[in-house]
Amino acid sequence: MTTTTRKAVLSGLALASTAAILTGCASAPETDGASGGGASSDFVPCMVSDAGGFDDKSFNQLGYEGLTEAADELGAEPNTVESADETVYTSNIDSLVGQGCNLIVTVGFLLADATGVAAEQHPDVDFATIDDASNTADNVRPITFNTSEAAFLAGYAAASFSKTGVVGTMGGLNIPTVTIFMDGYVDGVEYYNEQKDADVQVVGWDVENPEGGTFTGGFEAGTQAKASAQTLIDQDADVIMAVGGPIYQSAAQAIRDSGEDIVMVGVDSDTYETDPANADLMLTSVLKGIKQATSDVVTSAAEGDFTNEAYVGTLENEGVGIAPFHDYESEVDPALQDELDEISAGIIAGDIEVATSSAE
Repeated sequence: MTTTTRKAVLSGLALASTAAILTGCASAPETDGASGGGASSDFVPCMVSDAGGFDDKSFNQLGYEGLTEAADELGAEPNTVESADETVYTSNIDSLVGQGCNLIVTVGFLLADATGVAAEQHPDVDFATIDDASNTADNVRPITFNTSEAAFLAGYAAASFSKTGVVGTMGGLNIPTVTIFMDGYVDGVEYYNEQKDADVQVVGWDVENPEGGTFTGGFEAGTQAKASAQTLIDQDADVIMAVGGPIYQSAAQAIRDSGEDIVMVGVDSDTYETDPANADLMLTSVLKGIKQATSDVVTSAAEGDFTNEAYVGTLENEGVGIAPFHDYESEVDPALQDELDEISAGIIAGDIEVATSSAE
C-alpha cells in the first residue's frame, strides 16, 4: 500500500537543561508574592525527567526549559527531579506531591503508568504528561505531537540527499513515541521514491515488520547505541536518524570512527543548535515544540485554566516541523526546500496522507 493511499491516523502521541541541573527535589519554596497574568502567588510547578536526564539535548531538556521559562514569567520557583532509571519514577513523583506541587509535569512515555497512579491517588494535584496520551483522568493533561508529519519531511529530505541510495533509522525502545518518528521517516522516503521514480532503501525500520527494527534497548548513550548505529553504517546508510534522547551522541561517534561521509537527522530539538560538538553532522532535525507547549500548559494551570484536553502539536499549528539545513544548505538539491514546502502544505490540507500505527 503506498503512502498516498493509506488512511491517515493522526491523533498525536509521541515522545530536556542548562548547566545547573537539579539532581533531586528541593523543599517547597517560600514565595515572595510575585506572579504574572493573574496566577496564584503560591503556585509551585514541578517536573520529573525520564532516565535521559535534563541534559539530554532533547525532549527532557526542552521540557525543563519550558517549565523554567514559565516559572520565571510567573514569579514562581519550580521543583525538579531527575530520574536515574525507571525504578525511581514513582518515588520521584511522590516526592514532589509531598512538597506541595500544584502541577507536576512528567517527561516521556515511560512515566505513563506512574503518572496515572499518582493522578488517581492525588486528585487535587494537576499533572501534565509529555509524550503520553494514555491517561484520561480529569487532572491529567497530555502534551503530544504528530511527529510523523515532520518526520515525513525529513525522510523525503534524507532520500533526496543520500548518495548511496540507503538511509537508516534507529530507536531507543520500540514504543509509539519513538516509532512514530520512524514511521513518518520511512513514509517520506517512500513518497520520494514515488515522486522521483527512485529506489532509496531504508534500513533499521520496517513499518510492516515492527519487531525487526534496530533499537538500543534504552535511552542512554553508550556501547549499545554505538553498535546499533554501526549496523546501519555497515548497510551503507549515509543518512541516519537516531530517535531516543542522547543515543544520537553515540551514533555520531560511530560515524566519526567510520570515517565515512555520513550525516544525521536530529530529533526533538534543532540538534545543530543544541549540540555544537556534533553540528557538522546534522543535515536537519525533526522538531517538536516541547518547550513552548510546556510553558503554555504551566502558565494556563497557574492562571486557573487547567484542562485535561490534549495539546497536539502538528504541522498546521507549528507544533512540529523540520530545522533548516544549516551547513548543508548549499549541498542539498536546489529544488528541495520548495518541494518540502509543497509537501507540508499538502499534509496540512489533507491531500497527502501520513499514516502511522504508532498514533493509535
